[in-house]
Amino acid sequence: MIQVRRNDERGHANHGWLDTYHTFSFADFYDSKCMGFRSLRVINEDRVDPGKGFGTHGHRDMEILTYVLEGTLAHKDSMGHQQALGPNEIQRMSAGTGIMHSEFNPSGSERVHFFQIWIEPAATGTLPSYEQIRFDPEEKKNRLKRLAGPAGGDGAARINQDAHVFVAELAKDVEIPYTLDSNRAGWVHVVRGEVVVNGVALHTGDAGAVGGEAHLTLSGNADSSEILLFDLV
Repeated sequence: MIQVRRNDERGHANHGWLDTYHTFSFADFYDSKCMGFRSLRVINEDRVDPGKGFGTHGHRDMEILTYVLEGTLAHKDSMGHQQALGPNEIQRMSAGTGIMHSEFNPSGSERVHFFQIWIEPAATGTLPSYEQIRFDPEEKKNRLKRLAGPAGGDGAARINQDAHVFVAELAKDVEIPYTLDSNRAGWVHVVRGEVVVNGVALHTGDAGAVGGEAHLTLSGNADSSEILLFDLV
């Protein structure tokens, strides 16, 4: 079974400097029927104007992944990391007992477009940690590239949860199979383009919650499409 959440069901706010969409309840957007999916708590799609950003603020007990589509995001945190994050990278911040950080668009002319994903941790009260990994864009062309998982390694960030996060860019008519174990569920988010998941068409901003189906077929239905796939216990 695939339960579809359409783009226009997402929360949306335009603060001038920030244009943001929330797949699940977040900030001023509240939907009692969509508080998250399994351990997946937040998928925010943000566009931040040049020279603007999020000032220093805190998090705790959350696995936070950031994936940039266009532009550059400058990160600074209380652990001493000061990094620039761009496309074809994954940033993982395990907030644990508490971390302070800021995110800023350093460009004078270009907006930064990125996804921020929150996953609830398997264990709370752990030490905060940070990881940033760059990968070759060919790794996601017409195949699933693992961005994060409980074991990390092989170009994937290590997260404190039994969850696997993948990205793929699909050309038209390219099909990718994926198998879900019997106790697991999937969430497919279309970053751009159109993808057909087991016969269900999803467009930019749409998502599908997958349960009770062991085999997935992800098929590109536009010249170029991009998806995020979550495999969750």
